[in-house]
Amino acid sequence: MADRHGTGTALLAAALLSATVACAPGGEGGSRTPPPLPAASATPVATTGATTGATTGATTGGGETDVTPARPRTLVTGLAVPWAIAFLPGGDALVTERESARLLRVTPRGEVREIGVIEGVSASGEGGLLGVAVSPHYATDHFVFVYFTSQDDNRIVRYRYDGRLSDRKVIVSGIPKGAIHNGGRLAFGPDGHLYASTGETGERGMAQDRNSLGGKILRMTADGRPAPGNPFGTLVWTYGHRNVQGLAWDDRGHMYATEFGQDTYDEINLIEKGRNYGWPEVEGVGHRPGYTDPLLTWSPAEASPSGLAYARGALWAAALRGERLWRVPVDASGRVGRPTALYTGEYGRLRAVAAAPDGTLWVSTSNRDGRGSPRNGDDRILVVRPSS
Repeated sequence: MADRHGTGTALLAAALLSATVACAPGGEGGSRTPPPLPAASATPVATTGATTGATTGATTGGGETDVTPARPRTLVTGLAVPWAIAFLPGGDALVTERESARLLRVTPRGEVREIGVIEGVSASGEGGLLGVAVSPHYATDHFVFVYFTSQDDNRIVRYRYDGRLSDRKVIVSGIPKGAIHNGGRLAFGPDGHLYASTGETGERGMAQDRNSLGGKILRMTADGRPAPGNPFGTLVWTYGHRNVQGLAWDDRGHMYATEFGQDTYDEINLIEKGRNYGWPEVEGVGHRPGYTDPLLTWSPAEASPSGLAYARGALWAAALRGERLWRVPVDASGRVGRPTALYTGEYGRLRAVAAAPDGTLWVSTSNRDGRGSPRNGDDRILVVRPSS
């Protein structure tokens, strides 16, 4: 594996050359031999407390001297691959564990209670209990949603949660499943509709097939029907994705997604209705008609970007292979500025990032997923108070 701390001369040299890969061909951030680096297309900037090695399509002008937040606080220890975090109105969070299929409730004081084990989960490879989302109308409907891998497919199931889970309803089934690239992120957008990311399971062609649910971002109602205004009259919102792992919106309603590349570029994309994001025809910036280029790409050891959140004028992306938290400023038009890498190598693989009602970020580690090196207390949830 490449240098995990990102401070050596070799890594800095690579960062200055280009932004390359994401997750290994067989998985999410495994070791690999990187391909030759292309010519430089942008110069990263060293910021106080961290180094950056990403290539951006546009910048916001810089001027930041120290954006490093305070040290994270450990909220919870002893979890097993906490994959997703979603907040209830009162400030408690629902947390999924990928392999145990447990749905947990975690309080801001660090108290953990098992709500239940989700029925029908088949956890193998990168599959299992993945995303979770809480209805924006939770106060009246008490709906929570989970995305998981079953024996037959990936699916989205809705529950009513009022202290216990009830009224189970499968709202979307038939999402392709595989040993790798199962997507799995769930999030409600500012339009009130539910978005889900799906992977192409290693079968590249399905990402370009608009009749397939694989390699897409889906948009739906709370009943699992295509949301009004969807571009193709189906669940599909955007296509040409390899394996989207993070979804977030800024305070102006721009939608962003993190995506694992294959051998060259990991990405943050600005997600817009009906767009084709290129995979497998284009990876990274291609400048090809009909395909949408990413806002930002990363180099090999720095990324495998997973969870994504927006807070205080920036996107915050968790890196699995990169073992760091990225802060990426965004401007009013949705363009990104120079990223800053935080906590490099200190907590291992980072999986989920969620913005809490109190203004903090909750970040989960993923060191017990078979690709990390578990430390005493792993896996854990960290609390970060973001800087502006």
